[in-house]
Order: sequence, then C-alpha cells, then structure tokens
Amino acid sequence: MNRRTLLASFIALPALPLISRLSLAENQTHEAAMRFTPLDHPPSYWKDKVSAEAFDVLFEEATERPSSSPLDKVYDPGTYVCAACYLPLFTSESKFDSGTGWPSFTQPLNGNIGTKQDFKLIWPRTEYHCARCGGHQGHVFKDGPEPTGERWCNNGVALRFIAEADALPELRG
Repeated sequence: MNRRTLLASFIALPALPLISRLSLAENQTHEAAMRFTPLDHPPSYWKDKVSAEAFDVLFEEATERPSSSPLDKVYDPGTYVCAACYLPLFTSESKFDSGTGWPSFTQPLNGNIGTKQDFKLIWPRTEYHCARCGGHQGHVFKDGPEPTGERWCNNGVALRFIAEADALPELRG
C-alpha cells in the first residue's frame, strides 16, 4: 500500500456510515422495484387525488402538527397504505404508541420504503418515503422499542388505514 492509498482510506473513513445508509436505501428501492413499477409522475399529478394537507406532506415534505392525526390512536388490526398510491407500507403489528403525537411503527413492510439523508435541522436524519410514488412519509429514529430499536415516525395524513376485514385498494397511479 502506498501513501496515497493509505491517505485516501483515512479520508474516506468518516463517510462510511453515510455510504452504508445510501447503499441500504438503494437496496430497499431495488427490492421494491422488483415487485412493482415505481411511478414517475410530477407532484402536480397528485394534487387532485389527495387532500391539500396530504399533498403538502407527501410532495412538499411538510410535517403535520403532532397529535392532529386520528391514525395516531388507531390500533385495530390492518394495514397502513400510502395515501397517494395505496402501496402498503406498515402493518398494525408493527405499530406502537411512541407518545410523540404521530403514528409510529417499529418497521415498514420490506421493500416498500426508500430512504435518504435529510439535513433540514442541521444534524442528519433519515427521511423515508413511499418507494412507489416517492411521497414523503416521515423520519426513522433509533429510539424505538424492540425488536428493531427503531421508530418509524409517520405523518398521519400521508397514510390511509385499511382494516383487516377490508380488501386492500388497488394500487393507484
């Protein structure tokens, strides 16, 4: 190993966690793409298909007020789907009361979520979105309960709850 290679490896070392997270996001998006075709609609396509508040959250990356969503206190058996394209994102088995005022889950359905780094609050956070339509859902934190230790903190208006007794809607878009 020459000095240039050694120096380059030390310079790249701090970036490894970011590279690892980006690889995970690419992998999750790749897995999802194998089951469905991601949509390539501009945000304007969804404007008349979701509420104004949902549009702001899903396609302008806004955040709803805490404790404003009735879905925060829904614990019935069922599935939570993206409010825009109806892709299933979470099951009720992974939902828990985080006390934050937003619906929270320990894990998403495999392959249906994409992630990216968000620096809007200076420090990096992991933002997640629907892997099919790209709609912003929320952020994932490492302060959740077992088994994952993660808290997938979701905007309620970005979701639609489908009770277990009801059929999932056809994918929209």
